[in-house]
Amino acid sequence: MKQDIIICGVGGQGTLSIATVIGEAAVAAGLNIKQAEVHGMSQRGGDVQSHLRLSDEPIYADLIKAGEVDMILAMEPMEALRYVQYLSKDGWIVTSSKPFINIPDYPDQQKLMAELASFPHVVSQDIEALASEMGYPRSSNMVLLGMAASLLKVLSPEQLRSAIDTVFKSKGEGLAETNTAAFDAGLNAK
Repeated sequence: MKQDIIICGVGGQGTLSIATVIGEAAVAAGLNIKQAEVHGMSQRGGDVQSHLRLSDEPIYADLIKAGEVDMILAMEPMEALRYVQYLSKDGWIVTSSKPFINIPDYPDQQKLMAELASFPHVVSQDIEALASEMGYPRSSNMVLLGMAASLLKVLSPEQLRSAIDTVFKSKGEGLAETNTAAFDAGLNAK
């Protein structure tokens, strides 16, 4: 079993933390993993993306070919559309519905959401609102991961929760619990 994922967003939104959590869960599960990241513009609010390839068989390439991505996890909708050429015909888009408008010519939001809705498998929520409602506004990335958890073929929500604990427990008191709660909010979002 394999799963190819692109995680994308804008610098500072936590896309690389999502990749770290998934990677930690995959290693703990004994899966093979390849990861390639582009985050040179992250400090300037630019495009950040990570290719994650997970499999119970050997993986020979880090990058995913166009048309072969099983899931796009996007912290913001325009970034989801940036990578749709990679999406397989049965692939899923899991995205925030709230744009991160950091450029003057950001596309019309209604057209953007209509284009996303034209794909057969899309899950979209205002992840920032969900995180803020819980009192964890900086954990919207874990809300997004929770929204995707039931669609991950190779990892269970329990494995992801354990990885969240491992990744965040050394970063400060209460961060593992906060991020697990945000993950659960995304998992239970309707």
